[in-house]
Amino acid sequence: MSEIEASLARLGIELPPAPPALGNFAPYLADGSLLYISGQISADLQGKPITGKVGSEQSLEHGYEAARYCAINLLARAKAALGDLERIERLIKLGAFVNAAPDFAQHPKVVNGASDLMTEVLGREKANHVRFAVGSSSLPSNASVEVEAVFRFRE
Repeated sequence: MSEIEASLARLGIELPPAPPALGNFAPYLADGSLLYISGQISADLQGKPITGKVGSEQSLEHGYEAARYCAINLLARAKAALGDLERIERLIKLGAFVNAAPDFAQHPKVVNGASDLMTEVLGREKANHVRFAVGSSSLPSNASVEVEAVFRFRE
């Protein structure tokens, strides 16, 4: 068992099948040694969207958990793209949108859910990344969070 798969197992996470794209775009694109993964909405392991506006309909803690599920779905997509998660050399970037109430200002704390999961699974060195976290007035399927990623991988 690979280190990444062992980390997932230790956390009790079994990656779901890679979720389908919700539009006319590539779910991922490999260019050289970089893997770009389109935004993954917050959806549970059965693919049911985790919904609601953070800061009014949902709590900060709900948003954090929703962002963790986005990270799980990003890893599922990476596995579908690469075949083996051990090919990941580094997480380069996460970009996140939080479906937030107009006065909500804790977007980084929500997106920590994705960053923290990546660190738990990949390890601190591989998961040290740059990111953005912004609020949005709505997201597809009323998802609470959407996160995209860029990974460097071994060819």
